[in-house]
Amino acid sequence: MKHIKLIILFFTLQTASWATHNRAGEIRYRHLSGYTYEITMVTYTYTLSQADRPELEVQWGDGTSSIVPRVSKIELPNDYYFKNTYVGTHTFPGPGIYKITMEDQNRNYGVKNIPNSVEVPFTIQTTLNINPTVGNNSTPMLTYPPIDKAKLNATFIHNPGAYDPDGDSLAYRLTVCLGENGQPIPGYVFPYASDSLVVNHITGDLIWERPQQTGIYNVAMIIEEWRWYDQTKNYIKISELERDIQIEVVESSNTPPTLPNLLDLCVWAGDSISFQVTTTDPQNDRITLNAYGGPFEVSESPAHFDTLVGYGPLTNTFSWQTKCSHIKRFPYLVVFRAKDHNPDVFLATQEKVYIQVICPPIQTLNLSPTSNSITLNWSKSPCPQAIYYDIYRKVNPSGWNPDSCETGIPPNLGYVKIHSTTSVLDTSYLDNNNGLGLPQGYTYCYRIVSVFSDQAQSVASVEACTNLVKGIPVITHVSVDSTDYQKGKIYVEWSKPTEFDSIAAPGPYKYLIYHSPDFWGQQLNLIDSLNQINDTTYVDTLLNTQQFPYSYKIEFYNDQPGNRFLIGYPSLASSIYLNSQPDDNKVHLSWQKNTPWTNTQYVIYRLNASSATWDSIATTSETLFIDDSLINNNEYCYRVKGLGYYFSGNYNVPFINFSQIKCETPKDTTAPCPPHLNIKSECNLYQNILTWTNPNRYCCDDVIGYRIYYASTLNGTMNLIAEKNTPNDTTFIHIPTYSLAGCYLVTAVDSFLNESSLLHKVCIDECTYYELPNIFTPDANGQNDYYKPGPYRFVEKVDMKIYNRWGKLIFQTDNPDIMWDGKDMDSKKRVTDGVYYYICDVYERRLTGIEPRAITGFIQVLTIKKSGNE
Repeated sequence: MKHIKLIILFFTLQTASWATHNRAGEIRYRHLSGYTYEITMVTYTYTLSQADRPELEVQWGDGTSSIVPRVSKIELPNDYYFKNTYVGTHTFPGPGIYKITMEDQNRNYGVKNIPNSVEVPFTIQTTLNINPTVGNNSTPMLTYPPIDKAKLNATFIHNPGAYDPDGDSLAYRLTVCLGENGQPIPGYVFPYASDSLVVNHITGDLIWERPQQTGIYNVAMIIEEWRWYDQTKNYIKISELERDIQIEVVESSNTPPTLPNLLDLCVWAGDSISFQVTTTDPQNDRITLNAYGGPFEVSESPAHFDTLVGYGPLTNTFSWQTKCSHIKRFPYLVVFRAKDHNPDVFLATQEKVYIQVICPPIQTLNLSPTSNSITLNWSKSPCPQAIYYDIYRKVNPSGWNPDSCETGIPPNLGYVKIHSTTSVLDTSYLDNNNGLGLPQGYTYCYRIVSVFSDQAQSVASVEACTNLVKGIPVITHVSVDSTDYQKGKIYVEWSKPTEFDSIAAPGPYKYLIYHSPDFWGQQLNLIDSLNQINDTTYVDTLLNTQQFPYSYKIEFYNDQPGNRFLIGYPSLASSIYLNSQPDDNKVHLSWQKNTPWTNTQYVIYRLNASSATWDSIATTSETLFIDDSLINNNEYCYRVKGLGYYFSGNYNVPFINFSQIKCETPKDTTAPCPPHLNIKSECNLYQNILTWTNPNRYCCDDVIGYRIYYASTLNGTMNLIAEKNTPNDTTFIHIPTYSLAGCYLVTAVDSFLNESSLLHKVCIDECTYYELPNIFTPDANGQNDYYKPGPYRFVEKVDMKIYNRWGKLIFQTDNPDIMWDGKDMDSKKRVTDGVYYYICDVYERRLTGIEPRAITGFIQVLTIKKSGNE
């Protein structure tokens, strides 16, 4: 018997040895040309297994497969791992999404969280999205192998060290391991943890809080690639790579080496980075210190950090001469790893550093102003990999100096992006406010930012500021002098031009004056002209200033015979237009304007009816004001004075401009709060009793009555059915004709006939109207000769069926009165005494309309025999 057991054990071990195999792996791809891609499969296998795979079959996701050869097999010492690398190429048929898959038998023996793992296929897959509109793509490079060791009851962190050569954004998430046909493994569970097992979706850290059991475990991580898509101005997902990771949890008294906390860094492209990393081991074990990450994988000028082996303190230097080709929107990840050589078990510590490579700022920015535009010229980006420039404008200097690590322009500075060039070769731009001309009187400031294909931005350029040349008239006043429907007047004033080219425009000069009855100059008409350059005021008459604002434009012409041309014109400027809205003992004022200058303050005036003078009642920087504590039904008249400024240039400030006069009569337009309604149905009396609260007791003081609305169904129209003219009368009895079910609404009405909200309806549906008796005596004595319900209302019809004890239907009707005479509907004979069963669907008028209600029961049919004395 012992021999048999030994043979079985030997056979089992031999089978496991031949079968046990795959531990971890992933599939990567690299674009070659057109639709052709090179794929690289990396698997990690058990060194003691007899199974070996010099080639593997790959499913390309387009209905075809290929045999891909192994190009290298490396034994990893002390860990019983082989690293196997397979490389092949494939040309896909065209654009599309392809799932590249490799499935192999089998996984290695004894994986704790995969039932019978040695019999479970090992599957890895990667998604390829061929989409010409988003460009070619290669998967990220994973610089750290998917095999690791964790210590029992100690927090474990694993990072794949992903680096994307295309500069795409990476996101990470935890997923289940795959088995046969690329499906999740049946019975798979995530490893046990004291708290959590998570993947940080930004950093890629797989964090296992204090593993609870020793053994081998497999988990999987999906690494997503996201690329900026300029057409939609957002990121879209372009690939998924699934990595299968094996972690061995060991129990040990060993403590891993220590590493210092390292600060994240930023560097301008072209500058170099150099810093030291020192590790020690608490048990004074021999240490291997190395590093991995994106900076070591770049093709041009990679970083340096040689692997060192020795006893601590062990120090090495990280150095990297950066180039413009290293600029990316997202930082590079470098992971430093110190692993001890303890005779019990090797344990490691890692420390991450993020390094952001930034494009330096553009060095020069020159501005050339005219009377209504500014030409910008700047030096090329220090890095030719930039693809275009963003141009930002702000009124007045910002005083902001970007930090050396700060890219782009923060949104809180007041800068507005006004243009993006089409090429990095475009180093000039004419800012004329999209053809509308820049308004005079402001200091305009600009900055330029270089932008790269992955939307990485440079440090902003120095700020350059300038004022416009005063070569055109500058409007300073549009003030309403008189308010009338037909005879209104507006005073217009402008500052004469002083810096135009008098050689090209020797004069004489002329101003053409236009107005439009709106804010924006949409109906401009020429109304007059002035022939003297020093004549800079005008009074526009016969206007409807009561109903309309007016906007003005002044064109400045060289009026020389044979040489007549427009020198320029300022921005439009409108009058201030005042609106009013009456309210209860108050008036709401608001005003609008369209001016090239800025009004920093407004003074509100109210006409004093006693003295016929205008009293200043308030000053505000807003464009609205509430005048309260007024008397209802009294008229009040207002006008607003604006105090305006240009922030550059030599002007007599403030510019004083008045609105038209606006009169308003305050009245109570505020609805009272709604009453709180309660309803009780008295089913036997077929009536609903409504009671409600009096709002005068808790939220207002002028309710004079109520209006009562009713709808017979939930979604029916609320109709007025009654009114109460006394605020203390808060009860109403309603006897509806359709149904006791219904919805009610009670509103409060105040002394100005304002009505409270019509939204607070209350519905009720609580009565049952139709009941059937359980005994019936059809003996032709004139009493109880017909089976019928008790008194009822609000029933449309019934579907009544009566059966005998054998289930035969003996009577049916849709008449709510039923009126069964006790006879079988087929034989026309009276049924025998006994118990009969009925099913009755009663179609009642309910809150939602006609609704059926099923009732069932028994009917006792009796014959009352007459006594012998009768």
